[in-house]
Amino acid sequence: MSHHLVSVGTGEDGLLDATHATVLDFGVRRTTLSEVAKRAGVSRMTVYRRHPDGAGLIRALMHREFGAVLTRALADVCDRGTVGERLVAACVRTVELLVTHPLLLRLLEVDPELLLPYVTGAPGRFQEEARATLREAIASGQADGSVRAGDPALLAATAETAGRGLVLAARSLDDSQREAGLRELELLLAGYLLTEGGRGDGPRGVGGPGGRAPGAPGTTAA
Repeated sequence: MSHHLVSVGTGEDGLLDATHATVLDFGVRRTTLSEVAKRAGVSRMTVYRRHPDGAGLIRALMHREFGAVLTRALADVCDRGTVGERLVAACVRTVELLVTHPLLLRLLEVDPELLLPYVTGAPGRFQEEARATLREAIASGQADGSVRAGDPALLAATAETAGRGLVLAARSLDDSQREAGLRELELLLAGYLLTEGGRGDGPRGVGGPGGRAPGAPGTTAA
């Protein structure tokens, strides 16, 4: 019996909501277009017309879910002082949100091999978007003197790769290990990217000024 219910919706978000619920219940390999259609309240042909294969549907879901993580992370750290500080804080916050994301945790639990191409192959769509965001922030930080000199594309790729290991280790970490890993990642990225003038008052912990942002793991916010 399904443990994840969705609202009926015939648009793209409705299909992705249904896909999300199905993956949480059964994993990627057991997610079928028929089950997604049933949960979304549409015909299988409707799903097929929009996403001719299950892999494309899963990619669309991952792009939506993880893209929302990036958007939220940027919003959560927007009050940091320098561009460089916001850059580092956004990287750490993105990783923090990913390592507690239900979809990622489910993928790591039942379909970890599906994530192997993101480790051994070319960056995926979300990774490319994250790197593009990093490149822009790095260039801005170099302009205001808070980020060190260097090729923004190379610096962005290195920073994204640094965070990826912690993301992929998400299921193996308890709360204290996750917190320690995030603190070390912040120190690593600050040391790698920031100039002395870009460090402000130094690392202030993940999740925004004074520690965690509302809704972060370890808080009581919904």
